[in-house]
Amino acid sequence: MLDVLLMLVVLGVAGGLGYYLISRIPPMLHTPLMSMTNAVSGVVVLGCLLLFAVQLTWFERALGAVALAAAVFNLVGGFAITHRMLTFFGRDSSRSANTGD
Repeated sequence: MLDVLLMLVVLGVAGGLGYYLISRIPPMLHTPLMSMTNAVSGVVVLGCLLLFAVQLTWFERALGAVALAAAVFNLVGGFAITHRMLTFFGRDSSRSANTGD
């Protein structure tokens, strides 16, 4: 049970520190920062999958399932938003047909 308490403390500190740091990022840097958080979420997903490979209590499995669901949600949503933002910078096919590019 002490391990779970330690994990919850680390989660709380990381969440608070992450919120503090993210709230001070200028809007221009949000796209590169989002790509980085997608990578971190990918690592969390791998860690959760490794966690399920060992014998755990039901409570630890429930916390791992919540962490896995949150990381997958963040990962998929982050990639969807990043893809949408990158389409704003793509070439418009109607403009290139009119200019002869």
